[in-house]
Amino acid sequence: MKFDNTLSFARKMDQADPLKEFRKAFHLPVINGKRSIYFTGNSLGLQPKSTKKFIDEELQDWATLGVEGHVHARRPWLYYHKFTKKILAKLVGAKPIEVVAMNQLTMNLHLMMVSFYRPTKQRYKIITESGAFSSDQYAFESQLKFHGLNPEDALIELKPRAGESTLRTADIVAAIREHAQELALVIFGGVQYYTGQFFDIKKITEAGHQAGACVGFDLAHAVGNVPLNLHRHQVDFAVWCSYKYLNAGPGAIAGAFVHEKHAKRFDVPRFAGWWGHDEQERFQMKKGFLPIVGVDGWQLSNFPIISGAVLLASLEIFQHAGIKNLRKKSLLLTGYLEFLLKELDPNEYYFTILTPANPTERGCQLSIAMKRNGKKVFQKITKTGVVADWREPQVIRVAPVPLYNTFSDVYQFVEQFKKSLVV
Repeated sequence: MKFDNTLSFARKMDQADPLKEFRKAFHLPVINGKRSIYFTGNSLGLQPKSTKKFIDEELQDWATLGVEGHVHARRPWLYYHKFTKKILAKLVGAKPIEVVAMNQLTMNLHLMMVSFYRPTKQRYKIITESGAFSSDQYAFESQLKFHGLNPEDALIELKPRAGESTLRTADIVAAIREHAQELALVIFGGVQYYTGQFFDIKKITEAGHQAGACVGFDLAHAVGNVPLNLHRHQVDFAVWCSYKYLNAGPGAIAGAFVHEKHAKRFDVPRFAGWWGHDEQERFQMKKGFLPIVGVDGWQLSNFPIISGAVLLASLEIFQHAGIKNLRKKSLLLTGYLEFLLKELDPNEYYFTILTPANPTERGCQLSIAMKRNGKKVFQKITKTGVVADWREPQVIRVAPVPLYNTFSDVYQFVEQFKKSLVV
């Protein structure tokens, strides 16, 4: 599409947007009496207006039914983890048996590594991207130490080539092949949180399996943002949080994927809890853990109903909008932001964009690496009502989310950003 650097063009795009009504489904923060330009859905998604209704319904059922709500609530609590499966499966390209909402992301990552990181004397190394989100780094290092291994030796962290900001898929594949005889696990973020790079899940998974390793992904910045096909791409496992693009609230219940090929592998080591035990026998309180078939067998504790209600409220919106439609708008919205930023600073005197220019290699986030006065520029745009995200040492992350952001938001952001460059 041919973009135009005018507010009238942005408004024309908004008017023609088939998803424009979904913006009205969210609460937009107000700063100094003015509606903000909210570009941090990659950190915390906005609250759907329907959230209160979903929570109130659970509170009402609790008040009127007490413990009987487990079987007689309008959404019986005993089966709450099943209510999110259909939509989550669509979002990550999976079967319902392969997805479940449970715990928090890092807890799920540890649970998955218990099962899928099984180091031997020969195969013990983990390969990942350098600069992975800190919680992932801590999980990898602590898992290695738990197995008596030295992270300095057993953790391979891939860096971009000199002068480049993102990893080339060919280099990832080459590194996997180079270390094939030693690899136990290949694990990457779906979308790299700092640069916004959308990794090639299919090619990474193929290379990992050819090397004889298990392959997993942290989808915190990918789920609800980019199209995913975990089942078709044969990914072994994945984990994600739900408070970013899935708009399930701060500290929201997270999610996990385990491929159907592992559904009945009851010999796979795992940490067990009663909610993962066979439903037909769960309340018999017997000794001896018998896992539910599929990813549900990795559950530990009762499903948190209030947190689950918030997730349901948001997933209902995704069901109506459709991830394919959201991706189509996202490509335009982020493309428009990139176009305006490059027109603003064509010679990259003030900043450069770290995120890949190829739209298929990114989601809705652009990471703007400031070359001068970055923190001051960020502080200035914040005062104007822009809610963006600063990441040390020099990056402003901006994420125009297609569910609730507009082309006018993008245009107005760049106008404020332009004014703030002169400090």
